[in-house]
Amino acid sequence: MTLTLPVALAVLAAAALHAGWNALLKGGRSPLLDGALLGLGGAVASLPALLLLPLPPPAAWPYLAASLVVHLAYFAGFSAAYRHGDLGQVYPIMRGGAPLLVAIASAAAVGEVLPAAGWLAVGVITAGLVTVGLRPGGLGAVPPKALAWAGVTALLIAAYTLIDGLGARAAGNGPAYAVWLMVVQGFVYGAIVAALRGRELLARGRERWGRALLGGAMSVLGYAIVLWAATRAPIAMVAALRETAVVFAALLGAVLLKEGFPGRRLVGAGLVAAGAALLRLA
Repeated sequence: MTLTLPVALAVLAAAALHAGWNALLKGGRSPLLDGALLGLGGAVASLPALLLLPLPPPAAWPYLAASLVVHLAYFAGFSAAYRHGDLGQVYPIMRGGAPLLVAIASAAAVGEVLPAAGWLAVGVITAGLVTVGLRPGGLGAVPPKALAWAGVTALLIAAYTLIDGLGARAAGNGPAYAVWLMVVQGFVYGAIVAALRGRELLARGRERWGRALLGGAMSVLGYAIVLWAATRAPIAMVAALRETAVVFAALLGAVLLKEGFPGRRLVGAGLVAAGAALLRLA
């Protein structure tokens, strides 16, 4: 498999969608509640698609079950990370560290070893993503507990990325796998959070249901594109390109939310662009 230009552009579009739904939900007071609403919104928005997409074959069911478990752990992980550190501190560690971990895992677990240029590209993208997101002071400015939970969450992101890439291949239909996964996952996670904090979830849902529905639909569409790409290109390359969402999020923050775009972010964005170009040459 190779990363063709159409596949690369599709993954970049998925990254833009990922940044878009994050921007929609930015400012939420509770990652736990907002994550549950996002999942429920995506599940509800995806229900009509189930009439058009086939049920994944039995060969894909173990991957769906494993992914559901890892995703639930991921939701717990990022909620814990955000309890101990803010978005700007932990998000770049979680998302920026995942591509390199996916490359290592896919090489070790399934023998999908990148060429030298591919490893270089993933490393450059990882460095760029962390540079875009980290604040002055670097990792030393991140509270130890937040850093630990961000690291755990990065491992979980890498795990579900690899599981879902292989699951989409086993299903033979990346979008169908993604939609069925997101529907089941959204309702299961929503039910768990409702059992824990039902009144708060209901009140939050009344306040932000429109954003949750739109953001959830964007999330499902973006992930469907990513898993379609994983059936046509190395999973590690797809994962690295997908995490360019960090750069899109920084750009949206600068343009729409007036957060600014300091020099280090410009350097990081340049590294990500260089890494993306290297991926096409790998």
